[in-house]
Amino acid sequence: MPFEKGDFLLVEYTVRVKETGNIVDTTDANIAKQEKIYDEARVYGPTLIVLGKGWVNQFVEEEVMKLNEGEEKVIEVPPEKAYGDRDPGKVKVYSLREFTKKGYEVKIGDIVETDAGRGVVKSISGGRVVVDFNHPLAGKVLAYKVKVVRKIADTKEKLLHLAIRHLNIPGEELKVEYDEASKKVTVSLPGKYISRRDLPYAKVSFATDALELFKDSLNEIVFQEVIARKTEESKQS
Repeated sequence: MPFEKGDFLLVEYTVRVKETGNIVDTTDANIAKQEKIYDEARVYGPTLIVLGKGWVNQFVEEEVMKLNEGEEKVIEVPPEKAYGDRDPGKVKVYSLREFTKKGYEVKIGDIVETDAGRGVVKSISGGRVVVDFNHPLAGKVLAYKVKVVRKIADTKEKLLHLAIRHLNIPGEELKVEYDEASKKVTVSLPGKYISRRDLPYAKVSFATDALELFKDSLNEIVFQEVIARKTEESKQS
């Protein structure tokens, strides 16, 4: 059965540049390790998308809505529906002196900041530096291999996966309690994450989306950082 806007889906995906096979992103930890893009700070595995929220490419989302639970599909996204075509006007030439007088020793592949924004150094020759301000994926056809693992119906589970997505903390380390009568959710997380600099912003992001997505069933959000005394057994393990 096709899905609708507002549905909560758990999906797995791997995105590659069609022409080269170069990887762009993946939810699969093993693939990330094989492709040498593994990020220890990231939570891998099926990830939550809410249809209509714009969390994935619009063209991909429209195709996902036609799938069924458990179905997998490779969706090819043309440049005009991804990062656009390459614009020759976004390739600019600068004098090498402009960078050296600021103390920059630029080399090919460096990302530099100029009055035109952030760009990539493509070549250096004859005292001139060519900088490309096109998005690195501009002009590329992207191949999204997407699998809809399942649709989530339970409110508590929806909130759990929303917390995993925003807080970037594994589900087994989170505890989410939802009280339907009081319309209150309590999110408990290990104290080891307290010092994480981005945590306050992640909490605000979660709260903003939760209150928007559960307008009729959520009025209050409580966060708890739990610091437990280590037992002798846990110290030895």
